[in-house]
Amino acid sequence: MPVRLRITLLFSLLVFVIFSLVCLGIYYFSFRSRQQTIQQRLINRAITTARLLSQQEIFDLERIRQIDSFTTITLKNKIVQAYDYQNARFYSYKDNASEEFNVSTEILNDARYSGSIFFVQNGKEAIAYHYADNNSRMVVVSAGEDVDGLSSLSKLKNNLLLSFLTGNLIVLAAGYVFAGRLIRPVQKITHDVADISAHNLVRRLQTGKTKDEWHQLAETLNELLNRLQESFDMQRRFISNASHELSTPLTSISSQLEIALQRERTAEEYRKVIQSTYQDVKHMSNLTLTLLDFAKASGNPGGLELSMVRVDEIVLELPAQIVRMNPAYSATLLFDDLPEEEEALLVYGNRPLLETALKNILVNACKYTPGHQASVRLKTGQQQVIIEIEDKGIGIPQEKMANIFQPFYRVEGSNTAGTGGFGLGLSLSYRIIKLHNGTIQVRSTENEGSTFRVELPVAGNS
Repeated sequence: MPVRLRITLLFSLLVFVIFSLVCLGIYYFSFRSRQQTIQQRLINRAITTARLLSQQEIFDLERIRQIDSFTTITLKNKIVQAYDYQNARFYSYKDNASEEFNVSTEILNDARYSGSIFFVQNGKEAIAYHYADNNSRMVVVSAGEDVDGLSSLSKLKNNLLLSFLTGNLIVLAAGYVFAGRLIRPVQKITHDVADISAHNLVRRLQTGKTKDEWHQLAETLNELLNRLQESFDMQRRFISNASHELSTPLTSISSQLEIALQRERTAEEYRKVIQSTYQDVKHMSNLTLTLLDFAKASGNPGGLELSMVRVDEIVLELPAQIVRMNPAYSATLLFDDLPEEEEALLVYGNRPLLETALKNILVNACKYTPGHQASVRLKTGQQQVIIEIEDKGIGIPQEKMANIFQPFYRVEGSNTAGTGGFGLGLSLSYRIIKLHNGTIQVRSTENEGSTFRVELPVAGNS
């Protein structure tokens, strides 16, 4: 069901309920008011007749009938009757003399018990009133037809019904127009978003001047488009850089093989060509493996094999791992009052990826330090395991700190010449740490060194 129609129906239903309650309330109170008025008039007529009947030495029955006939009240076809204590009728007046109106003994007895009782009989509203004084005891029945009151009540009912139907139709139409105006900004946003594609991601939605929910929705979608455009740009840069990194060794291999095939070579010359080609192939293999790790770390943890991992065991293995990569690298391990409980050092994650993340940071620290030495400090925080990797190397310029976790980014400068690498190590580490719900922070001073702080949530808090 369209939202516009849904809003219209809900709004109309709300007004329908309100109109119903108002109309029913008006009719009910009008009905009760007419009924109470008629009952009071009938009681007054019964009391007057009873008082006259109690003084029969002054007023005989015929005189009382004349008084009843001259009495002007709004009731039609009036009837006044009086019954003694044996329920025998001793007085009766009727506007229509031929009309029969017999009151049951049960009603008379109920009137004596409760004082008065209202009832409806033969289309007439009536009241049986028990009157008692020193001279007499009787039950006087006063009845009549409230033709004018019932007619007014019927007209009121018809007017309310007509107003109810007309009002609801007007509300339904007005609600449909109102709902259309209400969702018009959403329709415009939908139309504008539908026009945005990969070819025009620079387009943005108009937020308008009013700071309402539609403004917030447009701003949220614009932020989403900004992130989407950034992802597209990053993907394009990544593909471009990866293609460049792969094409460079391929071009080198192709050139060396082409030159080698131009003429006959000695065994030593062929050995040098093969050795150079092997280095290029090894470079490509390392890059491919790094890209595969990068793809794993850029996904979601649902496809990874996760288990409980002791971070201290990973840290203990780091020095041997970096020495295998480069014998000149070395690392000093520092442990700050680690707790005896094993659970305080457990994280839930993928061990090979965590090893890769910490190893990349440590290799990066050793690579850019003159002595190729760095320190690794392990400690615990509040529901966290903290690893700090510190070097006394060249540092990172402040203006370049924001880009060090971008893929294929290298800090350019004379101090970094000849260090090699693909520019993927820190970016890969960043994604692995984020994948494990951790954080990575950097403090660096140029020409003094850098400190990378990794915080991982303890198992059960990730």
